[in-house]
Amino acid sequence: MDDESDYMYDDEESNDQEDYDEESNDQEDYTVLKEEEIAKLQEDDINEVSNVLCISQSAACFVLTQFNWKVIDLKDDWFADEDGIRQKMGLLEKPVVQFAEKQRSICGICFDGYNYGWMYWAACGHPYCGQCWRGYVSAAIKDGPLCLMLRCPEPSCRAAVGRDLVLVLVSKQEYERYRYYLLRSYVEQHLKIKWCPAPGCKYAVKVDSFANRGYDVSCLCSNSYCWNCTEENHRPVDCETVRKWIMKNKDSSQNAEWILVNTKPCPKCKRPIQKNQGCHHMTCSAPCRYEFCWYCLKKFESYSAACCNAYRGNYDEMKELKLEPDKKKLKHHLDRYVHYYERWASNRTSKEKAIESLNEVRTKHIEELVSKQLYLTKLELIFIIEAWQQIIECRQVLRWSYAYGYYMPEDEPLKAKLFEHLQGQAENRLERLHKCAVTGLQPFLSSEEELKDSFNKFRIELDALTRATKDHFKKLLTGLENGLSEVDGD
Repeated sequence: MDDESDYMYDDEESNDQEDYDEESNDQEDYTVLKEEEIAKLQEDDINEVSNVLCISQSAACFVLTQFNWKVIDLKDDWFADEDGIRQKMGLLEKPVVQFAEKQRSICGICFDGYNYGWMYWAACGHPYCGQCWRGYVSAAIKDGPLCLMLRCPEPSCRAAVGRDLVLVLVSKQEYERYRYYLLRSYVEQHLKIKWCPAPGCKYAVKVDSFANRGYDVSCLCSNSYCWNCTEENHRPVDCETVRKWIMKNKDSSQNAEWILVNTKPCPKCKRPIQKNQGCHHMTCSAPCRYEFCWYCLKKFESYSAACCNAYRGNYDEMKELKLEPDKKKLKHHLDRYVHYYERWASNRTSKEKAIESLNEVRTKHIEELVSKQLYLTKLELIFIIEAWQQIIECRQVLRWSYAYGYYMPEDEPLKAKLFEHLQGQAENRLERLHKCAVTGLQPFLSSEEELKDSFNKFRIELDALTRATKDHFKKLLTGLENGLSEVDGD
């Protein structure tokens, strides 16, 4: 294990731990829905409309699709003008064509004669043979969601073709496709339900309230994202800032992918260094062994040293450059963008590596620890998983805090200082936690001896770092999402 000083706390951190004694889990204010649960909500709305308006469930389903599944709007309009809604929706109370059961009829499409039992019709009564009806409905389902608005084949008729008639006419596979379109329309028009954007995912998320926690949700497929814009989780910035940042990064004239993300020269020996772990504390390989910061390339002193998260323009260099004022301004803006983009991109890489490490802990390291350190059980090792989960969550927050920093007005120095302080404190704790999680476990995985006392010490260190990191990131989120209002009016 590395020097203990890497994991020691200052007095402030020790006091912070007391705040966690009464810590409770955040209550989720959203629900992940499976397809059958969505269908149940849909049927509840259909039944409600059917009972209140005194119409069939098939008619209720049809008219709800036309009202974008807005039950209240439908009921208001219905009771204000029932006849007008019936006419517009094609919900006829009486058929316009009638014929006796023994009467032989002509199909209006193929013009062949059929007995009563071979004919089908909507509420209007226009008769068509089963084969023609089947071809008409099947073609509509094949064409897509517009099959939910299907009307009688008679050109002058607007009678609705409901799901009951569709069920009778088409194959099981075609009807499942029809139900799929019904379900999709219900979710896509619902104000509080959205599909998970992960490829191939069939879950949806229903929200209740986001008054206190932003829009971050986690689907059962393990995809975490912003419910509002369906981009990845991006607290502390809002969805509009995410949109602007993504568009800026797509601009080839300002894309900074060329800067980094995997190799940089060692500041001492100039050999290329690959970043293969998550934290920014780098050590060159032997015989150099020079320790430096991945971001600023300065000599690494300790985790208690000042963080290099703040942008400091190289104004001395700028003065020496013989550039026109406009070009100097452009260079300043590009240098500033590069500063924030590099750290935004680097934290994405660190998060991805942390996810890989978490998977390795779950699938490999836990089993190895239980087999080598016989005094341990899997339940006692949950704190390691929780530490990595905290690292992943904090990397995502830290990542988007750099987008927040980029869009901060440059003429508000007090807010800039507070931002840099909160971000620097949070990043410092995260780097220490990440370093401890990476290196602290290795001695127990490689040793064949029981190291109970050392492991208990490691447990205390990692658990305390996890809690302190969570606390600092909570402060960071609160400060940034409140617009750094602490310095307003100063």
